[in-house]
Order: sequence, then C-alpha cells, then structure tokens
Amino acid sequence: MNIENEIGEMLRSRHLLMGTAESCTGGYIAHLITRVAGSSEYFSGGVVSYSNEVKHHVLGVSAESLARYGAVSRPVVEQMALGAIHTLGCDCAVATSGIAGPGGGTPEKPVGTVWIAAALKEKVVSECHHFGTEREENIRLAAGTALEMLKKLLQG
Repeated sequence: MNIENEIGEMLRSRHLLMGTAESCTGGYIAHLITRVAGSSEYFSGGVVSYSNEVKHHVLGVSAESLARYGAVSRPVVEQMALGAIHTLGCDCAVATSGIAGPGGGTPEKPVGTVWIAAALKEKVVSECHHFGTEREENIRLAAGTALEMLKKLLQG
C-alpha cells in the first residue's frame, strides 16, 4: 500500500480531515492525496501559496516572519501548516516551502533546501531538508517527506 492510501485509511478511521499548504511543491501533495478514490471523505483542500502575499493574506503567515526569516524557514512553514488547518477547516495539514531549482538558491539557502511542516490540531513538527538540484526530484522528495511526516504525527 502506498503512503497516500495509508494516510487515507488513518484519516478515515479517525474521522479526520486534512489539507495542504504548498509552495515549492505547487499542489503535488494535493494531487497525490486526491488520486486515491474516496479521498473526498478526508481531504478538505489545498492552498498553493507560491507568493508571500498568499502566504500572508490567505494562510495568515505573519509579515514579520516573512521579512525576518524569509519564506523558506521554520517559522513560515509552521505558520503555513497551522494556517491551512484554520483556513480549510481541517484537523491536520502539511506545508512546504523551499527552493526547487534549478535557480533561486543562495549560499545560505541553496537549491534543494526545503522546509516541511506537518500539523495535527495545535501540534506542529517541522524539518529542513537539503535535496538535490533537480526540480522534479525535489518536488517529489518534498511531497513524499511531507506525507511521511504526517503519517508519523498521526501514529502518535
């Protein structure tokens, strides 16, 4: 069974709804979840918050965090996950913000740097990952990692 099906079964059995707040993954996580038949039972929706304005105005990420830490940071991705729960009216969410590549990296945040958060109610966990320089691979790896993080959070 793939992870999308595993998470679906966990959510269904616990009567929980999930959502996504995606930047660098551009909706790929929502795609993975919704390709499972019956996912409407546990998937509320997703926000592709590519711009800082959407992160701030739709997901409620503080302007101060965006200015101080940048979009690719722990505070921002954690606020994105919690913002998705609030905005989408769900119980849990995953969020991604990173530099998928091939351009856009800096010495401090090179291409492949991705912050990922998973939230269940008020509990949030986050991790920084450094994938490679290949855009499609970075998106795939970030999505898979986000789903693994949510699975662990749901397992307690």
